[in-house]
Amino acid sequence: MRRRLPRSLALPVTAAVLVLSATPAVGQTIPTTPIPQPADPGQAPLSSPPAPTPTGKAVGEAGTALGMVRLLPQAVPTDAIIDDMEGDLPKQSALEGGMGLSSAQANSEAYLSYERSIAQASPFGVSVAGNAPQAPGSLVQTALPDNPEPATTGFNAPENPLLNVGLLNGRVHARWSPKLGPCVGTIADASTELASLSLLNVIPTMPDIPLPNLELPQNLRLPDGFEQAKGLASLGGLLEGGGETNADGSGSLLSLPNTLSSRSLVKLVDMPGTDRKAVQSVSTLQAANVEILKGTPLNLTIKVASQPTLKVTSTGDPKTSKVEYTAPVLTVERGGEVLYRLDAANPTADIPIGLPLAGLTERFGPLEDIPVVGGLVSTINQGVQRVGETTGNVLDLGVLRLSIAGLDEKRMPMTEPFKGFQLGASARLLDLQILPTKALKDALPADAAERLPSSLAQLSLGEQVARSYAPEGGVECGFVTPPPEAPPAGGKQPQAPKELAYTSAAYSAVPMFWTGTAMLLLGVVLVAALPNRRKPAPAPVKPSPFPREK
Repeated sequence: MRRRLPRSLALPVTAAVLVLSATPAVGQTIPTTPIPQPADPGQAPLSSPPAPTPTGKAVGEAGTALGMVRLLPQAVPTDAIIDDMEGDLPKQSALEGGMGLSSAQANSEAYLSYERSIAQASPFGVSVAGNAPQAPGSLVQTALPDNPEPATTGFNAPENPLLNVGLLNGRVHARWSPKLGPCVGTIADASTELASLSLLNVIPTMPDIPLPNLELPQNLRLPDGFEQAKGLASLGGLLEGGGETNADGSGSLLSLPNTLSSRSLVKLVDMPGTDRKAVQSVSTLQAANVEILKGTPLNLTIKVASQPTLKVTSTGDPKTSKVEYTAPVLTVERGGEVLYRLDAANPTADIPIGLPLAGLTERFGPLEDIPVVGGLVSTINQGVQRVGETTGNVLDLGVLRLSIAGLDEKRMPMTEPFKGFQLGASARLLDLQILPTKALKDALPADAAERLPSSLAQLSLGEQVARSYAPEGGVECGFVTPPPEAPPAGGKQPQAPKELAYTSAAYSAVPMFWTGTAMLLLGVVLVAALPNRRKPAPAPVKPSPFPREK
């Protein structure tokens, strides 16, 4: 038996899982509280239908995450309650952490009234091996009852070594009409606004080995004076390494110094040529510049030229239902020079990170104690210089892979809980992965090289998910008043039992009381009816013939 959560926590965990997993939820079942069934088929119904009953049926959800951190992605098998299903399910990350989460849900088929519309904004969410507990500090609004006004609040995320989150503002609004159901325009609306964000100032999955302990290939050595004691976990000194992340984002792999905001909403929109409505789920993201390796001479800036918007509309008909996505355009720059451009034609860019070798000092003189990033080396006397040919001059440690996550779209006709059509989609603004190289594995001790994963970490910005499900012909706005139900027909009025069941001695107390009372009254009558007897006179005392001596 599952215990029902209190009202303040009565949100399906899918609100967090939806954003953390970033996969379209297009299953045949709707994740809501199951309807309890009576034990006896002839038992009366658990509840009577409301009067009036809304005719509109609509299911939709949208979710957006401002930022995500994944350690050891696709490394943990997914648990399944069905035997032999673990191999068919995608693997989960060992740890996922999200910040700035917004989720909007609408479900006309929910059994509990306050699950019809849910709007939630959370400062962060955590998933360990695919298990996502409810995050504290979330702002939630549910309907029914309807909420004429939204709820707003500010968040303070906890301090931790993986990310630093500035001031977060959340706003949620959940609507639902007792008479018209989802026909209220915007059903659920949730948004978050983030002042600043910095992610990952240490790579915990990287072996914490000092650079001088690496086994370099023959005839290769580090430059004279290059002594980096922070080791591989800090990417050779590019990151701060350990402790809490800095508020200004320096020493972190990725930081956003400016405002970043997200919005998720579910609403009904007009359908041309008919008075019915379509279900539309929208996820939008507003982002400014993104900094990589801030605080180092090799700082890179990612500029977002267009804002991504994911819009999923279901009319109940696969021919007219559609997914609209505005893909982002990103440019990676340094000092005003465009190094990489990410768009639909070029969705991926690889930025190598490596250790400088002794040959570079012969060309540029003394070097800074930091690795080479994207073919750029930081020198003491000449500033940042381009290496050019890296063979024999740089020992590759890893690759920063930047990519725009392509649109993942799924479509499915539905028959339960009503006949219609459902479609969902997911996308991400930017993925940053840290991938180890073969040269790094060869330079590590054998035991450390064997434990090195295929992907060390993954950062994601702007994860977007949306799903819409409408009945055939669209959502019909209106209501019906069901006729009053006649009482069930009965037979002959049952008679009271002639004799009560004997359960205790209390049933004998009444006759015993009246029997005793009758006997007492009879005794009184008999005593009163009998005549009085005279008392006999006392016998005279005869004198003794013999006088008594004194």
